[in-house]
Amino acid sequence: MDKDSFGITTLFLDIGGVLLTNGWDRNARIRAAEKFGLEQDEVDERHHLTFDTYEEGKLSLDEYLNRVVFYEKRSFSREEFKDFMFAQSQPFPEMIELMKNIKQRYNLRVAVVSNEGRELNAYRVRQFQLNTFIDFFVSSSFVHFRKPDADIYRMALDIAQTSPEQVLYVDDRSLFVEVAEGLGIRGIIHKDYKTTQKTMEAFGLSLTR
Repeated sequence: MDKDSFGITTLFLDIGGVLLTNGWDRNARIRAAEKFGLEQDEVDERHHLTFDTYEEGKLSLDEYLNRVVFYEKRSFSREEFKDFMFAQSQPFPEMIELMKNIKQRYNLRVAVVSNEGRELNAYRVRQFQLNTFIDFFVSSSFVHFRKPDADIYRMALDIAQTSPEQVLYVDDRSLFVEVAEGLGIRGIIHKDYKTTQKTMEAFGLSLTR
């Protein structure tokens, strides 16, 4: 089948787990606890109690760190810790190139729909030049909705001025894809580059024909 049989005009993409590694996940926090001599269980408990609020844009990164790390005097600086946080982000070059090339070949609009705190999001966009191929960002910290709240997808559709059936959404979390599909958006649960590339071809988005 060709692209026209699907009518896809827009890609919705997650960042963490699709284009880049996760920004600040459990593994990153374990590494931080080891490097900075923090109590892992305490960090995790404080993180889980406050991180959603940060991702919703209701706390700054400094306020988040005040609650999770700097609630007592430390032997390291806030800037040292932030630098470590930012350094945990690494790209998936094949996925970035795939999305760039699909966008160019099929003249698609590309939007990010992601749960990310403002400062981490800004760093990741800048560091990996995501805005060179992504047209707009519907990040939780900008719009104050977090996936799996269906309103974040509705907002993305409104901003894109497109109908759900014209969107293909790529995310590594099955629940998030299921919620989007409930609105009529077609989705791909991302597992790895080759699987996603093959599934995109099944939707008519191929780089080889």
